[in-house]
This record gives sequence, structure tokens and C-alpha cells, in this order.
Amino acid sequence: MKAGDIISVYSDIKGKCKKGAKEFDGTKIFLGNGISNLSRKEIFNGLPELKGIGITMTEPVYLSPSFDNVLPHYLFLQNLPSALVAHVLNPQPGEKILDLCAAPGGKATHIAALMHDQGDVIALDKIFNKVEKLKQNALFLGLNSIRAFCFDGTKAVKLDMIEDTEGAPPFLPESFDRILLDAPCSGMGQRPNMACTWTLKEVTSYQPLQRKLFTVAVQLLKPGGVLVYSTCTITLAENEEQVAWALTTFPCLQLQSQEPHIGGEGMMGTGLSCEQLKQLQRFDPSAVPLQETDIDSLREARTEDMMLLANKDCIGFFIAKFVKCKST
Repeated sequence: MKAGDIISVYSDIKGKCKKGAKEFDGTKIFLGNGISNLSRKEIFNGLPELKGIGITMTEPVYLSPSFDNVLPHYLFLQNLPSALVAHVLNPQPGEKILDLCAAPGGKATHIAALMHDQGDVIALDKIFNKVEKLKQNALFLGLNSIRAFCFDGTKAVKLDMIEDTEGAPPFLPESFDRILLDAPCSGMGQRPNMACTWTLKEVTSYQPLQRKLFTVAVQLLKPGGVLVYSTCTITLAENEEQVAWALTTFPCLQLQSQEPHIGGEGMMGTGLSCEQLKQLQRFDPSAVPLQETDIDSLREARTEDMMLLANKDCIGFFIAKFVKCKST
């Protein structure tokens, strides 16, 4: 293989292909053709430090255009449900908002934009590099209302009322008008995802952490305030089960209808009523019959039907909206 050669690109689903192998009969999926930017020798001599574009794709299987560096000071690319979350939270100019698990900042910057950059958006994440990336994104988009801190969200409630942290975490109880908890999760809704090597123990390990963060969020929310809980996973335990637990554990919370509502309703099996399930939004890509869809028939479809299909053919996601009715 020389620089400039036409190359076919495959995804090694199970990670079994050995470096330098000239043939591979394992499980693979064809992704398209492209032109090599480097020779085989240049690639192997440069590893592991070598970084950058190795192959420029000319005939990808998936025809989605690249949005890299398209109006970077004005646009931040997100999946549809992720963009929906900030609208459901409905932040208003002048309010104090907390994004409890904020990196890399897509939702935090969206919140600030919806507030016309007027107010206070506090963004927390416990991983330093991610917080730095969040700050860069806010700066890049020209948003001044965001203050990002490297801090563990489970410790964000200030227990010592005397100590003054001057606006930095931890915070006094009932300090925020609205809170977004886009919780760490098993990520089972992410797409595209060719394979998953997680164990059942790993997948089920997130529920306790989510409940710790949720408890903090309830404590930090003002009476009358709004709390939005979201995940990018499809498991019952991390979604509807958490809503049922929250309503039982915190009588001060009431489930709210969401606007806009373009996802499906919640899944049965956790004791929530039919009315409560309708107040949730669940995006489940497995519900979209694209595999059996005749592409030619889509050209004759109504615009409304195409939008409905596009709205559902996204990542797996879950959104619940609560209001805090009284002080805790």
C-alpha cells in the first residue's frame, strides 16, 4: 500500500485482527472506499505517536455529510434528543442553572444560548480534561454566562453554612432555579456502535451513582424549580425505574409533561401509571423499521412522515421532567 492508493475500509467488529496482518477472515463490516494519505511503511514506522487522517473517504457506505468545522463559532453538533433536553428544561434569561454532569458542554452551551447568555450557568464535571474542553467550547461560541468547575457532583451540596466559596462548588441547598442531570449511564443507546464488550456487572453499576447525583440535585433545587433527568441509554433500571424511585423517595417532586414531545412514551414495568409514562420521553431506535424500508418509497413519502421517521431514527435516549413543589 502506497500513499494515493485506493483502499477499502472495514471495521474489525471483535478486535481480533493482528497489526500488520495481510489477510483477515474474522467478523468485519465494510465501511467504504477511500484514498490512503500514507504508505503502509509510513503508518507502521510512525506508530504509536502517529496521529491524523490516514485515509480520506471517497465512497462511504453512509452518505451523511461531515459537519466538522461548519460555522464552528455558531454551531455545536448534537444528536436530536440531546438538543431536545435544553428545550425541555426551558431556561429563562436571568436564572441560575446547574448542569451537574456537563462535559463536553453541548447541553450547557445550548442552555446558555437559550437564555441569550443572560444569567448564570454553572457546569460541573469531575474530569479535568473534559472541563477544559467545556471551557474551550464556551469560549469558542462566545458564551460568557457559563462557569465551569472540575468538581464531583455527588459532593456539590455545601454542608458548612459558614465557609464562603465565592460562587464555586459546593453550593448552599436550594440555590438553583433549574437543574439538568444528564447522568453518567451505561450508554446503551449510543449509535453507531458496532460491538459492546461490557459485562452485565458494568451495565448495572450506574444506578447507585445516578441516585446519589439525583439526591444532590433535589437538595440544590429551589422550591418551584425544574429538574430534568436524562440518559443516553435504554435500560429500564436507569430510566423508568429511577423515576419511580424518585417519586417515592422525594414526595416534594411531581412529574411534569414535556414540551416539545417528539419521543415515545415510557416503558411499562416499574409501577408508573399510564399517565406518568406519557409524561416521559423515550427514544428507542429499535422501534424504527428501517431495515425493511424500501428506499425508493421514501422519495414519495409525505414530509410529515419523513420528519416522524427522522425524529425516531436517532440514538437511544430518555428524558424525565420534575418540578419541586415544596422546600426540603
